[in-house]
Amino acid sequence: MNADTIRQLIEAGLPGAQVEVRGEDGVHFEATVVSAAFAGKLPLARHRMVYATLGELMGREIHALQLTKTQTPDEAA
Repeated sequence: MNADTIRQLIEAGLPGAQVEVRGEDGVHFEATVVSAAFAGKLPLARHRMVYATLGELMGREIHALQLTKTQTPDEAA
C-alpha cells in the first residue's frame, strides 16, 4: 500500500475532495482531507466518512491512518 493509492481511494469515495496523504513505511499514514461533504458534520463523523472510503483495507493493509485535518473548503480557506 502506498500514499498515492490511499489518496485515490479517498478521492473516489469523496468526489471533489482535496486529499494529501503522507507515509514512508507503507503501513502508517497521515492525511489531510478537504471536502464540501463535511459541511455540518462533527469531527468524528468526518473521520468515519474518510475511513469508510478505505473499507476493509483499514486494519489490514493500512495499519494506521491519522487524519490531521478534515475540513470543509470554507474552513480550509
